[in-house]
Amino acid sequence: MAMRMDSDFLDAKTRRKLADQRRMAFRRAIEDRNEQLRLEQELTDYPELLSAPVVMSAQVSAH
Repeated sequence: MAMRMDSDFLDAKTRRKLADQRRMAFRRAIEDRNEQLRLEQELTDYPELLSAPVVMSAQVSAH
């Protein structure tokens, strides 16, 4: 209810701007999730990539 009352006091330009900000935040979240899923899929295609950082960090710490 408070949101509706607040929006009654905002002009059309401000309401559009806020709606655009919400829409863009939602879109970024979807794109981030899609990128995360794509990367996870690539790693499952090449399981040796999952152990590479562990091996590399062990080699670096040994020196």
